[in-house]
Amino acid sequence: MEKLIPIIDIPYDKIAPRVIVCGDPKRAEKISGRLDNVEVVAQSREYWTFNGTYKGVPVTVSSHGVGAAGAHVSFEGLILGGAKVIIRVGTCGSLQEGDPQGALYIATAACREEGVTQQLIPASYPAVASYDVVQEMIKAAEATDAWFKTGIVVTGGIFYKGLLPTNNRLMAQAGCVAFENEAAMLFVTCSLKGVKAGCIAAADGPCFEFVGSEEFDHYPDAMAKAQENEITIALESIIKVEV
Repeated sequence: MEKLIPIIDIPYDKIAPRVIVCGDPKRAEKISGRLDNVEVVAQSREYWTFNGTYKGVPVTVSSHGVGAAGAHVSFEGLILGGAKVIIRVGTCGSLQEGDPQGALYIATAACREEGVTQQLIPASYPAVASYDVVQEMIKAAEATDAWFKTGIVVTGGIFYKGLLPTNNRLMAQAGCVAFENEAAMLFVTCSLKGVKAGCIAAADGPCFEFVGSEEFDHYPDAMAKAQENEITIALESIIKVEV
């Protein structure tokens, strides 16, 4: 029986060097629809993995679920499986007033507020995207009609507001562009393993405070277009990154 990587249930050495990840298994399936010669590698829990080719280049697409702890399981497993470059295609909340609906943010770094990476490496260690990945993503974004900017994102560990105040308004004043849940985990994991990493996220609403599930359905039409653009940007850039 073939040995599988724990939890994500993919065989060792089955993953392409270039990997695109996202939170939602259904979005992973959607991204895989852009590939040729698609093969379902595994569908375990929230971790759905597909192999295929984009413009002749082998690419893996895999979902990591919501939150840093579960995403860490995904990222470590994908690296064990052969990943050399990982780009996250996600959603986020905007931290900057005036940014348009469906804004795209290419993360250059991430604030480590998710509560998991601190168990791997001291807090002084930065969560930084790979320079050449960011450069290729900028080039790919410029070739689309998408509104985008680069900047530091905040990676947090919560979605629903609790009794304690968040640091979101402080981070907004510090120039952070968006709040999301997994980028810092990706950047730290990949840096520690010698793997290149990048992240692009589409803003589905402002995130100065958390909105509550009953209000969480911000501009779906703009988001649909933004997600198509960020998938294109991730695919076009990842095939150009050297591994």
